[in-house]
Amino acid sequence: MKSFKLVATGGTFDILHDGHLALLTKSFQIGKCVIIGVTSDEFVAKKKPRRKILHSYRARVKHLEKTISQKFGHVNYVVKKLNDIYGPTVLSSLTEAIVTSEESKPNAEEINKLRTRNGLEPLKIFIVPTVKSEDGLKISSSRIRAGLIDKKGKVTIAK
Repeated sequence: MKSFKLVATGGTFDILHDGHLALLTKSFQIGKCVIIGVTSDEFVAKKKPRRKILHSYRARVKHLEKTISQKFGHVNYVVKKLNDIYGPTVLSSLTEAIVTSEESKPNAEEINKLRTRNGLEPLKIFIVPTVKSEDGLKISSSRIRAGLIDKKGKVTIAK
């Protein structure tokens, strides 16, 4: 049931995997429209300087849009470039909820603190459980880049 007019979610989306799909699935389930924040190349470099992303912002957005079309069909969304953890969520009274991972929950809580300071209602926070690979560890782009797992969480090399 789509109970919110506008929902926000976000990430780097360098290598789209089942964890990202879980965030998007929940967002599209509850939101009539979804703002998807995609971290800028500059923000990734500043936030995690040792993280080596494979794709530029433009390529990540293009692949994200293609995946959304293939996996979710016609859904209402807009992509916004993130230069910080907040994006448009701290300025708009139209945004009602945020969908985030367990590890990014503190960012959602910080967004709500700023919204309150700005005279806006706090967002309803939805936490998507961590999607784990077959070895019981979190599916992540860094583990995929390292060749440890694939996008579905299947272990690709023996320990």
